[in-house]
Amino acid sequence: MTLRGKQTVRDLRRGSRSTLLRRLYFDGPLSRQELGRITGLSAGSVSNVTGELLADGLVEECGSVESDGGRPRILLQVTPGRAHLVGVDVGETQVRVALFDLALTELAASDHPLSDKGHDVDHVVELILTGLAEVLARTGTDPQTVLGVGVGVPGIVEQGAAAEHGLGIVVHSQTVDWDAVPLGRLLRAGTDLPLFVDNGAKTLGQAEMWFGAGQGALHAVVALFGSGVGACVIADGARFRGATSSAGEWGHTKVHVGGRLCRCGSRGCLEAYVGAEALVERWGAAPAGSSEKAGLAALLAAAESGEDAAVELLDEAAEYLGAAIADLVNLFNPERIVIGGWAGLMLGPRLLPAVRDAATAYALRFPRAQTSIELGRLGPDAVTVGAATLPLSQFLDSGGEFPDRSGPAAPAAS
Repeated sequence: MTLRGKQTVRDLRRGSRSTLLRRLYFDGPLSRQELGRITGLSAGSVSNVTGELLADGLVEECGSVESDGGRPRILLQVTPGRAHLVGVDVGETQVRVALFDLALTELAASDHPLSDKGHDVDHVVELILTGLAEVLARTGTDPQTVLGVGVGVPGIVEQGAAAEHGLGIVVHSQTVDWDAVPLGRLLRAGTDLPLFVDNGAKTLGQAEMWFGAGQGALHAVVALFGSGVGACVIADGARFRGATSSAGEWGHTKVHVGGRLCRCGSRGCLEAYVGAEALVERWGAAPAGSSEKAGLAALLAAAESGEDAAVELLDEAAEYLGAAIADLVNLFNPERIVIGGWAGLMLGPRLLPAVRDAATAYALRFPRAQTSIELGRLGPDAVTVGAATLPLSQFLDSGGEFPDRSGPAAPAAS
């Protein structure tokens, strides 16, 4: 009889593969000797497991370094072209689909503006599937090499019992009128690729923690500023999700009781004062027919030229944002707060000094002194990169196993 909780030989092998693969992915290239020292695995285990990874094509030799008196040490790295990943950003104004190799080098991207149908669910699903087909066709990528499709969405993502096949993924988003949308089942009807869905702010958070401004921190908050506002809270190196995965809806915390009406239907939300949509609307002087990004750029240009209304609006936004960041400092005691998203990166260079000052004024002195506030480093498309890390994370955890495509099919449409 197998004792409950006892690891099998297969479990130990998989764990060793995952440990070495992760080290090579995040810290490589590394020699076998360095891998042994870093991981604590024996020389024999490192030799056997790296031999398997080389035979599977997951790892490749990439040069050598001199050793003290012996033969040069061969360096190993994860093979970038061995597999592919897809990241999708369901944004406020467009759906972006990008294909990456294992090194998260973007190979192709497809941008589809949302039409006058807005976030109509069928319309969004159609754009995702169209973009997926386009990036695969454009690069000639074999779908069998794709580890999965990660999707970042606005709102709360509920992972159901069949989430491993995508069928149980349900999205709740008041701001775009999605009420228990079975996004996994709808996408599964158009692709057999593995599906991973999460809140867009959480995918941004994972990207910045892995590759950007959050690297090295165990306690952090990564904030997304676009049309709306969200956040990813990192506690002890892991994304904090809460009881039903809704943790991080920071944009709907209150900064003014009975204040401005928010897209969520409530009043006084942070998003209603510092989100790009709210700022452009409140300014009211954007060129007719301009996009939200163009409107925000015009607001910024007006402030830079000294227009009083624009300067006053952005100064107020900086104070609201700094006060809200002070709440994060007092509640979560993070080492680092990272501001990302296209609007955050556009406004950040102007607003960041005032935001830091306001955070200092409103936060408790001791935790504020331990917290740095900085801009994200991955650019405006970081949600797409973060979405691609969802299947990548499972791949690394599994020790490099390719997904099983034999899961249940979606029920036929009636």
